[in-house]
Amino acid sequence: MVEHFGSPEAVYGATLTALEGCGLTAPVAQRLHNGAGLAEAEREMAAAEKLGCRLLTSASPDYPPLLKQISDPPLVLYVRGDAGLLARHSVAVVGTRRPTAYGSSVAHRLAADLARRQIVIVSGLARGIDSASHRGALEAQGKTVAVLGCGADVIYPRENKRLTEQILETGALISEFPLGTSPQPENFPIRNRIISGLALGVVVVEAAEYSGSLITARLASEQDREVYAVPGNITSAQSFGPNLLIKQGAKLVDNWMDVVEEFPAAIRAELMPSREGTDKGESAAPALFELGPAPGLTEDQRAVYDALRADQALFIDSIFGQVPLPPPRILLALLELEMNGLVRQLPGKNFIRKL
Repeated sequence: MVEHFGSPEAVYGATLTALEGCGLTAPVAQRLHNGAGLAEAEREMAAAEKLGCRLLTSASPDYPPLLKQISDPPLVLYVRGDAGLLARHSVAVVGTRRPTAYGSSVAHRLAADLARRQIVIVSGLARGIDSASHRGALEAQGKTVAVLGCGADVIYPRENKRLTEQILETGALISEFPLGTSPQPENFPIRNRIISGLALGVVVVEAAEYSGSLITARLASEQDREVYAVPGNITSAQSFGPNLLIKQGAKLVDNWMDVVEEFPAAIRAELMPSREGTDKGESAAPALFELGPAPGLTEDQRAVYDALRADQALFIDSIFGQVPLPPPRILLALLELEMNGLVRQLPGKNFIRKL
């Protein structure tokens, strides 16, 4: 209707004959002609203003330009936070809600590396890979946008309340659903087209066979966006999705430069470092798990740190077996490494080296 009449105002101002001429039934045409829904819209706008939430339509100057290019852009976007980020160069990082330690680490590191290059990280604020991607961008002092499958005033999942607050400090939350909309399962495939539509490309880190992330990748391909995938262990169910995408032609990713290299030349020139340094013998972008030495460690800390891995968590008994130190000294070193942000403890006394 908006395409036919030119604007929402023109739809409400059209005659009954014109409305029925578009194929609407008489009752629906009569409701539109009588302004049905306008009072509800006024209440919704007032509630959004009270929340500090902007409403963007396709006529708004801050409406994301890339989102206008997809076949079914949302008529209205609810935006909390910095709406200006929606026009910045961005990459979507998505994946399973039940990642392995490897998947979480990769998503965190890749999002951080891209965010350091002034790329906005877009994801869905879900558990698992989405949350790791948002946190990676934030910890790199970068920008991130969360696309919700519920109202912009609804926090889901509840354990991401603090993460939501952190995103709002420097990033943005967006949704096309009215305020108060609950996170119904059918909402998430709908919002996935916005995740892919906002971005220059979509990176799938881990995804099972029937994962929603594969829907996002398919939508990205239909929207003429780049599709990337991080390869995984062929024996892991969570690696099915990215490994399948690579078979189908997705770009294999093991560092941030793999992503940026597929961007249009003008954007690539803004983001890529000068080739002069590489020509002089300097190394290119490091692989995701190519870790340099951590400075300033004691001998005990060094021994424990070197025993840990970034792609696989180790149970405390395994660490005791690998490090030639008494258990109390190992536990103290682990505590000190964790306090210094070099090691993360996972549930069940498992430890992983942070990237």
